[in-house]
Amino acid sequence: MKPSVAVLLTTLLALPAAVTQAAPPRAVPVEVGGSEEWDACGSTGRVRGLKADGDGFLAVRAGPGADHRMLDKLGNGRLVYLCANRGGWTSVVYAPTGADPSECGVSSAIAEVEVYRGPCKSGWVNTAWIEVVAG
Repeated sequence: MKPSVAVLLTTLLALPAAVTQAAPPRAVPVEVGGSEEWDACGSTGRVRGLKADGDGFLAVRAGPGADHRMLDKLGNGRLVYLCANRGGWTSVVYAPTGADPSECGVSSAIAEVEVYRGPCKSGWVNTAWIEVVAG
């Protein structure tokens, strides 16, 4: 076999493995509700502990893990609704900058569990950077 054909064949055989490894895992939607008595997201938290000499932000991800796609960045002091935990990750709902958090629709009861569809933003954050302030 000619060297150029061998190189091409080797590259083509390795391509599916490279594509598979590079694809992020499937998004895990934020779910809210499940009680007729309790708020759809049971607690409120605040981003804290981010160091100015570090990244300076908390990544909001599409699922519970650093391998999920980053959706947004939150800074120290940002308030979020805490909805569920999975491992060291918490699903959150939060208002866009300058918007009223009470309009997110998760500070009252929702009887059945449902995927959060807005109007606010949602995603998953590393629980280590969240301080529970209510709930």
